[in-house]
Amino acid sequence: METVLWGVLPYLSLVVLIAGTIWRYRYDQFGWTTRSSQLYESQLLRIASPLFHFGILGVLMGHIVGLLIPKSFTDWVGISEELYHATALIVGGLAGLATLVGIVMLIYRRRTTGPVFMATTTNDKVMYVFLAGAILAGMAATFLSLVPSDEHHNYRETVSVWFRSLFILQPDVAAMSAATVAFKVHVVVALLLFALWPFTRLVHAFTAPVHYLFRPYVVYRSRDDDRQPGQVSHKAWQPVGTPDRESRRKQRT
Repeated sequence: METVLWGVLPYLSLVVLIAGTIWRYRYDQFGWTTRSSQLYESQLLRIASPLFHFGILGVLMGHIVGLLIPKSFTDWVGISEELYHATALIVGGLAGLATLVGIVMLIYRRRTTGPVFMATTTNDKVMYVFLAGAILAGMAATFLSLVPSDEHHNYRETVSVWFRSLFILQPDVAAMSAATVAFKVHVVVALLLFALWPFTRLVHAFTAPVHYLFRPYVVYRSRDDDRQPGQVSHKAWQPVGTPDRESRRKQRT
């Protein structure tokens, strides 16, 4: 069972994630959407959505640092184990808390707002169970690892080692087997969530409009002929670095 969970399941989840995403993109592009319900309710969504999305970004960055950067490197640059765990607890705890509050608010909104609940599919409900489960299991594993016990456990010597070994196709099953039950539950739920990912609304994360941050501004200009006689345009909308409208009007006449 240990070999199946830590040596087979990760690659199986990855294959389903990639193949499912390709299939979804080729045959269900019209369904490649978040199916936004903002039209039905926006007050809770205005708070819950930023909390969840910014929180999950922080959680993702924390996982990248914790899983990909080995303990030997942080020791080499002079970051002590106490400082590392204190930073991870504070930053990761805040990001995890924001994510948890956001997902709870989103579930509450979906359950208590009639039109939103009517638009909720069975697929959405399953997705929320695994997503919330992964978040709760991750936070529980993090805080339980800080509780003093007779047998100290450092996930950077077990889970992180196992995770990096997956990239060289030599999964260190023994390292993951040495992790605590809380971390094992978190990893299993996360792997199942990744396998489910392409078939839910979460797939929109692969086409996030990041290019919007770098595209040029869209300039809107009113047509002078549409203005009523004597109507004066607001100065705040005057284009910067271009002749004003009065000068352009004189040039045309």
